[in-house]
Amino acid sequence: MGQTNHRRSAWPALAMVLAVSFSALQPAVVADGVAMEREQLAVLARQLDLIDRLAEHAAGTAPQERARYHFDYARLRADLKRVRAGLQDYLVPQRAQPRDPVPLAGDYVRRDRADDEELSP
Repeated sequence: MGQTNHRRSAWPALAMVLAVSFSALQPAVVADGVAMEREQLAVLARQLDLIDRLAEHAAGTAPQERARYHFDYARLRADLKRVRAGLQDYLVPQRAQPRDPVPLAGDYVRRDRADDEELSP
């Protein structure tokens, strides 16, 4: 009787080994990505602190005379505080909470009220 040659390819076994090894590496890659994101957000929080200090200094050295337009440092610092608090809440979560729906002010140019009264009819 004829003898059958049941030679099997090594590819299915190799593919299985590669799939298992890549799936084992995936959580490590994801963990590194999360760690990198947290590190970048911590750097961003430190940069916001620096911007806040610069805004505080600029507000203290701004000319005291009232021009028609002036920069609203108080509003900028309030927005920086909100962004910094959001970063801190993400980096050190207390518990799962819905996001704060209040938008940032964003408009930092103010007109003096005396100028507004002159323009009103």
